[in-house]
Amino acid sequence: MVRNLLRLVWLLLSAWLIVWVLEGLFGIDQRHSVLPFQGDGSSRPALFIGVAWGILPMLGIFSPAGPGRRRPRPDDRIAVARVIAVDATGTTINDVPQYDIFVRVTPDSGEDFIGQLRMLITPDEQSSLVIGAPLPVRFSSMKPDAVALADPLDPAVRQSLLDWRIAKGLIDPRQVRARTSGITSPADILSVRPTGKRLEGQSELALTVLISPEGQTPWEAETTLFAYPQAIGRLQVGSPVWAMYRREDPKTVAITIEKETVA
Repeated sequence: MVRNLLRLVWLLLSAWLIVWVLEGLFGIDQRHSVLPFQGDGSSRPALFIGVAWGILPMLGIFSPAGPGRRRPRPDDRIAVARVIAVDATGTTINDVPQYDIFVRVTPDSGEDFIGQLRMLITPDEQSSLVIGAPLPVRFSSMKPDAVALADPLDPAVRQSLLDWRIAKGLIDPRQVRARTSGITSPADILSVRPTGKRLEGQSELALTVLISPEGQTPWEAETTLFAYPQAIGRLQVGSPVWAMYRREDPKTVAITIEKETVA
């Protein structure tokens, strides 16, 4: 909504500047200009309007996904990246500071590489950008170091991230069918124990959960889950989670913190 309003303001400023230029080219007396703020013949309003006209596009008003994002291209790939450094650029726009975020990207195939994101980050968002934090990103196979944030709510992104987790062994092969085509039900954690196994910066937890489908008798199941350190606080005894299982095999369970829709 705000972006659309800013686009409208930019278009109005563009029209104002076009008329002002035409009046100047054709020798029209600008003391009697048809333009607002221009009746005294001064060029000062044009100066301020020109500056505003030039600044608005820098705010990302014509970017479909905002600063730090770009329109997906046909050759885009999706991967998980981990933050390795966050540096302020010294630039502030509308009191929101700009940062360079350096990430280590782990594609589903090929070697890791370092990428850079330049974004405006609010104080609320800064707390989540700690070293090691995961980010879904898009990158071009033609220019892999040019990365952009991927929308985690995009079904294609969710599917790619799921495929990446499966390929990296972060989902037990026995859980894949439940995770990709199972029934999703609410569950609660009864016990949690680290196994000592680590992959891709994540730690494996052995969980016992109580699965409580609506209208059915609850049952217990044991499972495992790889989680980033930032998520472990949400995987404690009593924490609500979501369990995914197949009707014919209710004891083989995959766990997610947030509810997801399977394909």
